[in-house]
Amino acid sequence: MHIRIVKFVAAICFLAVSGQSIVMGQKPVDVTKAIDQYAVVDLTTDLSQLTEKQRQMLLLLMEAGKIMDNCFWYEAYGPRKKFLESLKKASTRRFVKINYGPWDRLDGNAPFVDGMDAKPLGANFYPADMTKAEFEAADLSGKDSLYTFIRRDESGKLKVVPYREQFKKQMQSAAKLLRQAAELAEDAGLKRYLVLRAEALLTDDYQPSDMAWLEMHDNTIDVVIGPIENYEDKLYGYKTAHECFVLIKDKAWSARLAKYSKFLPDLQKTLPVPDKYKLEEPGTDTELNAYDVIYYAGDCNAGSKTIAINLPNDEQVQLKKGTRRLQLKNAMRAKFEKILIPIADELIADDQRNHVTFDAFFSNTMFHEVAHGLGIKNTIDGRGSVRTTLKEHAGAIEEGKADILGLHMINQLHERGELKTDLQDYYVTFMAGIFRSVRFGASSAHGKANMIRFNFFRDAGAFERLPNGKYRVNVERFREATRDLSSVLLQLQGDGESPGAASLVKTKGVIGPQLQSELDKLTEKGIPVDVIFRQGPEVLFGQ
Repeated sequence: MHIRIVKFVAAICFLAVSGQSIVMGQKPVDVTKAIDQYAVVDLTTDLSQLTEKQRQMLLLLMEAGKIMDNCFWYEAYGPRKKFLESLKKASTRRFVKINYGPWDRLDGNAPFVDGMDAKPLGANFYPADMTKAEFEAADLSGKDSLYTFIRRDESGKLKVVPYREQFKKQMQSAAKLLRQAAELAEDAGLKRYLVLRAEALLTDDYQPSDMAWLEMHDNTIDVVIGPIENYEDKLYGYKTAHECFVLIKDKAWSARLAKYSKFLPDLQKTLPVPDKYKLEEPGTDTELNAYDVIYYAGDCNAGSKTIAINLPNDEQVQLKKGTRRLQLKNAMRAKFEKILIPIADELIADDQRNHVTFDAFFSNTMFHEVAHGLGIKNTIDGRGSVRTTLKEHAGAIEEGKADILGLHMINQLHERGELKTDLQDYYVTFMAGIFRSVRFGASSAHGKANMIRFNFFRDAGAFERLPNGKYRVNVERFREATRDLSSVLLQLQGDGESPGAASLVKTKGVIGPQLQSELDKLTEKGIPVDVIFRQGPEVLFGQ
């Protein structure tokens, strides 16, 4: 979903702290300005629809989210208490908390604390001194599991430590909270899911709870919790990180979206690739829903924030049951108003500026999430899942695929009359969105995917840069570029072509001088890159 994969060059940066500035090499980094890259947003919603039991549930779920937050700190950095206490300046501590460590996620994970080296590609999932050759030579069951750490034993040899063991006390506490929430649940599907999810936290077996999550339909409150996304592991992309979303369904908006799921099997057949790349059948038990999110914790709260979710990630569950796409409407609205509109004012041609709309932004984001369910999950030669064969490049390729197939879906549905809005709205809003997402930086799979798309579309003539520095979309060439890039990405996935994916990332996943100047302009204008949240019971309930 919410998705940050690229190899970070491990160059040691020498830093010195002076006043508000932290010096990295010869380039001073002002932490206060770095914090100002984020607009502050209150996470609230209309609570009048909730019963007293549901309000009590929210408190329990947010408490469980705090536990996921602590686990992610360990995964991203390591033990945090002493480290935070060692930082003298409040502004530095705040920026460290935003990034869950001393590396700036919006600046390619560049270190910004005195004496700190480059972030390990494997974060804290693997020993910092472990080499790929050592890992690949190790005969260890579960070493490539989604739910294990790699550590060293007393003799220095690699060993596997399951999450359920590393986080035993934390998961016991979180499971207890979920069970207490289940006792308050008035929806039978939600009750069952919470009980099974509590068990999953203790066993590392998430399939039963994933299935139960897809089978509940009438719940007002929802929670996504546990180790889910693998973006933090940039060494292999194997290890998942803990996170939590606490959500309240907007049933009126959800009803508007319900009709689109039924088109998935037919849209799979329209993909612009040979038939062998589209033989998989998308699950039919697929839902599109809109939510207000009231709490982010852990992985989803680090750096750039997710505004839509497509889960579960388990390929077996996807093929059997489908997925659920969650559009986080209040967070999406905040990014549109505080970030996308100012970007469009600066960089979109005046005669197309009126085509940047919230409805198009919402639809582009929604169809991005839907498109994760299209294409192929396993290589066509039977070597395994796309995620494991493309390794560290899997995230960037998958995010690029979802973006571009989202546009493909819009094209198809527009041709069938299912979407009535002017096609330019989707294209021009999408173009403005590229500038927004590229700013997430090289440490983000979403940012890398947008760099690839910007360069591919530029080379295809899908847009032009005007003498005044603004950009105009060429609608027909935009459509053609959508088709061509869709074909490239889908075939890379189906072939499990890791060298081809690496080559695409290397050649297209870069920010050229012209684009960098545009991004610098946005920074000079004080346009935020992303958002941070004021959240929790005190914000939601005024406690």
